[in-house]
Amino acid sequence: VMIFDSWGGALSHAAYHEFSLRYMEQIVSGLKREHDGAKVPCIVFTKGGGLWLESIAAIGADAVGLDWTIDIGEARKRVGDKVALQGNLDPNVLFASPEAIRAEAGKVLASYGHGSGHVFNLGHGISQYTPPENAAALVEAVHQLSRQYHV
Repeated sequence: VMIFDSWGGALSHAAYHEFSLRYMEQIVSGLKREHDGAKVPCIVFTKGGGLWLESIAAIGADAVGLDWTIDIGEARKRVGDKVALQGNLDPNVLFASPEAIRAEAGKVLASYGHGSGHVFNLGHGISQYTPPENAAALVEAVHQLSRQYHV
């Protein structure tokens, strides 16, 4: 389950907590978290939500999605092992060359560092104009480069 808030970052601190995070927490607490003995993971995402990362991580989800405006290594330091982190390559990188895509993917992986708890993803939605071969280059780069961080 992923709860996705593309506009939360446009709110003030108080408004975000009242009109977005409060409802995400209610949704998370009401979810069925197991099915046929298997855990059903829950991820929450707020575009522009880096300011409230600790609050987001505290609502009971298994993972927090990050947009590209926050360094994933810094986010990891702030939340520790409380939640997994998903993200956070800038989707516009997919308009660059395969070499640049590989380099940027490598930066995200290196910033997160060694260990589990990172789900590589874009920091927001993919553009409909993204060349499919560039998306394939990203997948290939992540498969190759991430191995060194999970030994």
